[in-house]
Amino acid sequence: MITKTEEGKNIVKEVKQLISDLETDAGKFYDANNGAAGTRVRKAMQDLKVLATEIRKEVTEKKNSK
Repeated sequence: MITKTEEGKNIVKEVKQLISDLETDAGKFYDANNGAAGTRVRKAMQDLKVLATEIRKEVTEKKNSK
């Protein structure tokens, strides 16, 4: 069974991977005007928003449970 702490750490790892992928696609979009890369950037930003919300919720729950 995965604990909340492990789950939180996994989410942080996922955020790091998304940012890494985002850097690559952002470069393709801004430097080469690649429209498909721009679409991937927009999707990655939405995914980051969702993950950030999850992390904020977990941190608040843990903080308030003390």
